[in-house]
Amino acid sequence: MGCAPSIHTSQGRAECPGGEEAAAAILGERQPRGDPSNTVLLVFTKEDNQCNGFCKACEKAGFKCTITKESQAVLACFLATHHDIIIIDHRNPRHLDAEALCRSIRSSKFSENTVIIGVVRRKDREDSSVMPLIAAGFTRRYVENPNLMACYNELLQLEFGEVRSQLKLRACNPVFTAVEKSQEAVEIISDSNLIQYANPAFESTMGYASGELIGKDLGEVPINGKKADLLDTINSCIKLGKEWQGIYYAKNGDNVQQSVKIIPVIGQGGKIRHYVSIIRVCNDKAEKITECVQCDTNTDNQSGKHKDSRKSSLDVRKSSLDVRKSSVDVRKSSLDVRKSSVDVRKSSVDVRKSSVDVGKSSLDVRTVSSRTSEVSSQRRHSSMARIHSMTIEAPITKVINIISAAQENSPMPVTEALDRVLEILRTTELYSPQFGAKDDDPHGNDLVGGLISDGLRRLSGNEHVLSTKNLQQVPSNIITPISLHDVPPQIAQAMENEDYWDFNIFELEAATQKRPLIYLGLKIFARFGVCEFLNCSETTLRSWLQIIEANYHSSNPYHNSTHAADVLHATAYFLCRERVKQTLDSVDEAAALIAATIHDVDHPGRTSAFLCNAGSELAILYNDIAVLESHHAALAFQLTTGDDKCNIFKNMERNDYWTLRRGIIDMVLATEMTKHFEHVNKFVNSINKPLAELENMETDKDEAAIHTILRIPENRTLIKRMLIKCADVSNPCRPLEQCIEWAARISEEYFSQTEEEKQRDLPVVMPAFDRNTCSIPKSQISFMDYFITGMFDAWDDFVDLPELLHHLDNNFKYWEGLDKMKLRSLRPPPPPPSPPEPE
Repeated sequence: MGCAPSIHTSQGRAECPGGEEAAAAILGERQPRGDPSNTVLLVFTKEDNQCNGFCKACEKAGFKCTITKESQAVLACFLATHHDIIIIDHRNPRHLDAEALCRSIRSSKFSENTVIIGVVRRKDREDSSVMPLIAAGFTRRYVENPNLMACYNELLQLEFGEVRSQLKLRACNPVFTAVEKSQEAVEIISDSNLIQYANPAFESTMGYASGELIGKDLGEVPINGKKADLLDTINSCIKLGKEWQGIYYAKNGDNVQQSVKIIPVIGQGGKIRHYVSIIRVCNDKAEKITECVQCDTNTDNQSGKHKDSRKSSLDVRKSSLDVRKSSVDVRKSSLDVRKSSVDVRKSSVDVRKSSVDVGKSSLDVRTVSSRTSEVSSQRRHSSMARIHSMTIEAPITKVINIISAAQENSPMPVTEALDRVLEILRTTELYSPQFGAKDDDPHGNDLVGGLISDGLRRLSGNEHVLSTKNLQQVPSNIITPISLHDVPPQIAQAMENEDYWDFNIFELEAATQKRPLIYLGLKIFARFGVCEFLNCSETTLRSWLQIIEANYHSSNPYHNSTHAADVLHATAYFLCRERVKQTLDSVDEAAALIAATIHDVDHPGRTSAFLCNAGSELAILYNDIAVLESHHAALAFQLTTGDDKCNIFKNMERNDYWTLRRGIIDMVLATEMTKHFEHVNKFVNSINKPLAELENMETDKDEAAIHTILRIPENRTLIKRMLIKCADVSNPCRPLEQCIEWAARISEEYFSQTEEEKQRDLPVVMPAFDRNTCSIPKSQISFMDYFITGMFDAWDDFVDLPELLHHLDNNFKYWEGLDKMKLRSLRPPPPPPSPPEPE
């Protein structure tokens, strides 16, 4: 049944086959599609304006377009090409029985994911129902309109709507096949505890006959001695975000050891829709990993739909997991044909061996791995089961196993590339970038070496120098306010605009005689109600601020109480941003403000690398790891709890105190620059990227998902770390004059360290910071390039801080201008005096 005489294609595309090729297609031998672009079949008895409109629209959209005029040739042509879209002329029933033709096409199993459109007359739009079209198998109707843009818009809507969704559904078939043929046991249970699917491996492992479990309530199946209590326990654990472990029984009552892991994933309506259970059999025992994954399936009347999946070849339309009704998320699904790692058309990785990502797809199962990794995994898990009956496997191990499995059937270039990936993944610092030295940027090299590495260069023999430390007490001659109401007028005036970003901390420093922390602390803590949260008096808070400020070194050019007050101000400013207020609670706010206050207490004006090289007692105490940050946190709590008069925690409940303490310590330690890129990259990957995907959806459901992401404890920790990190190094985002002053102070501190290192014959951590040769503009440019710009871009994406980025851009241009003028100073030279005017 040749169709070539009545068919032509647009843009010189390959024509529809006829003769033997068409016959082969009718027998079900699908021809491979070479070009992945969308294909359209136009069925019109004559090429009128409507037909030409769709033909031109296909050319405009870049679709392959085939036109046929004979109804008897349509089916053979479709079976040979498997078009994505079929548009049938329904306007002339006498010439073309469109409904009968549609039923004929739908009778082929290959049309399951094909979109079929019926073109109807304009007058039929109001006079007739669409139900006959739907019953015949049409996807939708198109009211005749030959206008090119109308046809083009229709095709675009189809491409980004029905066609893209059907591409997802096509990929479900190999997934179901992989699950069906998997040697690992898989069971799917609905949110109403109805068993909807069990693969052969599950049935044989648990001792059931084929199809025996399908349609049963979980309560009818032996699980353990107390089924109801077990289900209640699972549900309660899920609601708390915890994992559950337990034991299942086979049908004959045999004990099957299983480690059960439950990970709730929010589905439609914010509910968990299914439990997908997987048992990995090893050494006559089974490990069970249960993941609660979203499968937005209509579960009404499911019991009447259960059939033996092996007999129905996992028919997607009839299965209890009806993928036609499943809301497979176009944006999130890892089964996207164009983006999926399980690319049905291109991937050389056997789908039966690939690991399908559970994290995003509604039917992802993280179970199918290579034989090689499985053997080693079985040895590991069987030994662990004898000890704990639980699985202990790091996520990175699972990732490495997945990649190793993908290598088996991959071409040599892909295998070599994956070898490089595995080499990188097996390193310990996955989030920290590897910097190559640049001879033309010594300032950048020194900053990276001095701030994000430990900078440790051991001395020989007994050259370590130990320092002694005495805690500072509050000088008796310092007069402090009794309360905020007693603050001197000039200090109150200096704090008037403390809730604005352009607040000038140096004016407050001058007004308070270099003691700004106590005054600004009293005002900010009062604004956030910290005393009420801590259940302490303002007098206790004042005493605490006094002892903390007294232990900052006023002799330090940079790391003094003015810097602490500046960081406290930035922290308070960030806490007032709308997105942050939605995310953090009163415990988080109190932890952030306290951490900002204490984060550099007793800073010696030297870097941790200097202390390690000098063999200081702090470096020895903290084993050269996060020396300064560990000291700041430990000393702050020592000072606070050592005197009841300044113990702001004394009236807190024990559990509340430990929660607050953990939060404070974590934020202080986050200011350590060796973990800078790790914190920033985790924040971007765990917060910004998922939020960006959800915010593009703009639906109520996604608003709930955004709230869920923000309230995850791990994500809140990342947000608090990012908050205090940005507050700690916000100097380049301040107004220009403040930025210049801070640059002068930090440069002076680094100059002083370099001089002491040379004087004591210690390794010089940052050689570029030599007072006689250093270019301050270059050092600021390098600092912004390496550390500031990327971090504040990420923070701005989350918080929205246009004012800060405006200052950052202006300040960068200022330093760049000085550098282009070959200047090494903070400011350009003053203009030469004007010549005297002639008399």
